[in-house]
Amino acid sequence: MKNKINITCILVDRANYGRLKPVLQLINKDSCFDLKIICTGSMLLERYGNTSKVVKNDGLKIFDEVYIELEGSNPTTMAKTIGLAIFELTNAINRTTPDFVIVIGDRSEALGAAIATVYQNYCLIHIQGGEITGSIDESARHAITKLAHYHFPSTDNAAKNIIRMGEHPSRVFNFGCPSADVVDASNDDFKSYSLDLGVGKLIDWDNPFLLVLFHPVTSEFEDAETQMNELLYSIKEIDIQTVIIWPNIDAGSDGVSQSIRKFREENIGFNLHAYKNFEPEIYIPLLKRTACAIGNSSSFIRGASFIGTPVVLVGTRQDGREISDAVIRVNPLKSEITKAARYQIEHGHYSPSQIYRKKGSS
Repeated sequence: MKNKINITCILVDRANYGRLKPVLQLINKDSCFDLKIICTGSMLLERYGNTSKVVKNDGLKIFDEVYIELEGSNPTTMAKTIGLAIFELTNAINRTTPDFVIVIGDRSEALGAAIATVYQNYCLIHIQGGEITGSIDESARHAITKLAHYHFPSTDNAAKNIIRMGEHPSRVFNFGCPSADVVDASNDDFKSYSLDLGVGKLIDWDNPFLLVLFHPVTSEFEDAETQMNELLYSIKEIDIQTVIIWPNIDAGSDGVSQSIRKFREENIGFNLHAYKNFEPEIYIPLLKRTACAIGNSSSFIRGASFIGTPVVLVGTRQDGREISDAVIRVNPLKSEITKAARYQIEHGHYSPSQIYRKKGSS
C-alpha cells in the first residue's frame, strides 16, 4: 500500500484557522493524506480566544503546540517573536516529517514558519500570496512567496503578481479564497449559538448593530490608541449598538485595547459589547447581519465581499488590496468615519462580489 502524503499546516492566529478550516477538513478526511497541525502564535493565548480549542472542538487533531509570542506589543517584541518562531518551529516541523508544509497569509509568525520549513529542505505551500497592502504585512507576504514552492493566490491579480515576482506559472494555482466556502457553509441563524460571553451591555440581535474590528498598523503603532479613539467616538455619534472584537497581537495592540477599555469606562451608557474572538460559524452570520462593518480587518474585504456587507475601511492597513464596491476607505478621523458609516448604513447591503470567490476553492 502506498504511504500517505504527510501534510503539515502551521496555524498562527484566529484568522488563519477561519480561512483554512474547510481545506483542513477536506485533507483530514481524505485517506491519501496524513494531516499534522501545529498551533502557535496567538492561537494559544487565552486573551485572543485560545483558538486552538476551536480546532480541537471541530474534530481536528493538533500535533503540537508551540509558544513563541513575546509580550510588549512593539516592533522589538515582534522581531524577536519571528526569531523565536524560527528557533522553535524548526524542531516542531522536523518532527512531522512533512512532504508539504502549508502556511497562509502574511503574519510575521508565518514568515518564521516559512524560513524554518525551507531551510530544512521541506516543500512549502503558500496560500493568499501576491496581494498588495499598505503595511509591513506586504513585505512579509512577498518574502513568504519567494520562499514557497507552490502558490495558491486568491485573485487573478494576485496570481499575476506572483508570476511577475519570478515564480513559474505551472506552480501558481488561482482557486480563490477558501473563506468563500466558510461563508457558503455558514448558518444564518447565529442566535442559536451562545453569544453571552465577552463584556459589556447585551446586544439586541433583532435590531441593527455595528461590527467593529480594528488592528494596529505596525508602522504606525505609536498612533494606535489615537486612531482607535477616533473610531470609537465616531460610533458613539452614530449611536447604534456595537459589537467589537479585540485586536490582534501586533505592535500597538495594547494601545487599541487601552482605548477600548477607557471608552467603556467613560461611556457606561453606550451599548457596546466586546468579544475576544468568534468561531467562523458565528462570525460569518454576524458579518452578514451587521448594518455596517467598521475597521481594518482583511475579513471586511474578503468575507464581507462575498455577502455584500457595507464596510467602512479605516486607515492604511489594507491600502492597495483589491476591494469591492461595498467598501469605502477613510482616514482614521472621526468626521470621515462617521460620514462614511452613515452613508453605508443608509445604503444597506450591496451585490456580492466575485473578486476573491471561486466556488469550491477549498
